[in-house]
Amino acid sequence: QVQLVESGGGLVKPGGSLRLSCAASGFPFNRHWMYWVRQAPGKGLEWVSYITVNGNTYYADSVKGRFTISKDNAKNALYLEMNSLKSEDTAVYYCAKSSPTGIRGQGTQVTVSS
Repeated sequence: QVQLVESGGGLVKPGGSLRLSCAASGFPFNRHWMYWVRQAPGKGLEWVSYITVNGNTYYADSVKGRFTISKDNAKNALYLEMNSLKSEDTAVYYCAKSSPTGIRGQGTQVTVSS
């Protein structure tokens, strides 16, 4: 069955960096668009970034220029490099298969606070 396992979250100060990882299994990873989405406390799900089968990348305006999505098809892994973090980036981050509301993992908490 499809399994997505996120990791790499934590507590970081404003301006800091984190690298999130998502280990995927149970489906042909290289044939699916993959998404990073997040949910801040008390808010709905927000798409952050996605990467197409061909490796084209797209970002929400709120993270453009600060976050970088990438993938390693050989490892069935998805990544999100997050730089210049802000308090408003605080959220649970999920990787999702095929669409922003697709199957996702359990999430990893990112807290940006001084």
